[in-house]
Amino acid sequence: MLRSLSLLLFLLLPNIVHGADIPTLSISLGEGEDPDSWFTGLKIVAGLTVLALAPSILVMMTSFTRILIVFAFLRQALGTQQSPPTQILIGLALFMSIFIMMPVWETIDSTALTPYLNEDINQSEAMDRAIKPLQAFMLRQTREDDLLLFLHAGEIDKPKVAEETPMFVLIPAFVISELRTAFEIGFLIYIPFVVLDLVVASVLMSMGMMMLPPVMISLPLKIILFVLVDGWHLITASLLQSFH
Repeated sequence: MLRSLSLLLFLLLPNIVHGADIPTLSISLGEGEDPDSWFTGLKIVAGLTVLALAPSILVMMTSFTRILIVFAFLRQALGTQQSPPTQILIGLALFMSIFIMMPVWETIDSTALTPYLNEDINQSEAMDRAIKPLQAFMLRQTREDDLLLFLHAGEIDKPKVAEETPMFVLIPAFVISELRTAFEIGFLIYIPFVVLDLVVASVLMSMGMMMLPPVMISLPLKIILFVLVDGWHLITASLLQSFH
């Protein structure tokens, strides 16, 4: 079926190309006497640059980092090598992040994006309104010690209220707080699997089977234990609760 569809598209593509005008896009800098035209062009280039970096920026400012690191710890603790595949873990972390961040996105849409598209507010005010819900989420997940670290490093006075913390201070503080929380959860995940590895290794040594790798016995036991306790449900529930 897939081959037939691919062949059909291959045969129809020349007719589609010759039968329709294909739009082209070009960006060029020409000579001009009006400084405003140059300023507009630079704004467009800056906007395209921000759009290119937007995925990385959003990943570092959402719940994605914590979730993905916890899943990586879980896979290492199980010892299943590349199962589940990295693409599956990234996809699951991405959609879980969308689920967790949905209230924030809805607030941004109702308070900033929709009024801006309706031309009720200008771009600057829309940006200010859009940052506040995201900033509130990040502040809830950031430790005060991490905020003070960057405030002291940048020789910035401590704000009277947390909401006045600059974003260039909040973002790195939020990231290292997420890393700490993810490592704490990863440590708790490792404990039962390490205990099981120790038990299996001790039993094999007591039986004189020192040439048999303990992982050959402990791996299926860890998998069946994880399945019996409904591990994916427990890990997912714990991650969701950690953001409340």
